[in-house]
Amino acid sequence: MAILGLAFLMGIVSGLRTFTSLAFITWAARLTWLPLDHTRLAFLASPITVWIVTAMAVGELIGDKLPQTPSRTRFLPFFARILSGSFCGVCLALSVATYQPHHLAILLLGPLAGAGGSILGTLGGASCRAVLAQAFGRDFPAAILEDASAIAIAAFCVFLRTRI
Repeated sequence: MAILGLAFLMGIVSGLRTFTSLAFITWAARLTWLPLDHTRLAFLASPITVWIVTAMAVGELIGDKLPQTPSRTRFLPFFARILSGSFCGVCLALSVATYQPHHLAILLLGPLAGAGGSILGTLGGASCRAVLAQAFGRDFPAAILEDASAIAIAAFCVFLRTRI
């Protein structure tokens, strides 16, 4: 059931940065650290998918700093983050479900854990960033810290997944 904790953490990453979590999932699948090759999600390991999602993640990291970028708590960005977290939860659950005795429960709870993490990451990330931006006197340093946090948590999740 440790995979559900990883799905929750990856959901938090989705709440911080929608595509960073997906980029780490695709790279983990590509490097065979996340075994999805015998699932319907095997396409995530293809080079084109990896590079497209990585480009989207880099674009998001850049676009997040622009003043015209809408708040993550508005409906569409919030919904996209929940979908991203759920999808990451599905990927993580599928990677272990066939080897677990309660595989159906894991397949159902994985996306829920990812969605829950993304809600916490979205709301908590927005609050923390606002506090940090006020402390720094501007938003940019807070945004960079948030980027670094999202990347570190995602890398930690992928690392831990290789140990399960």
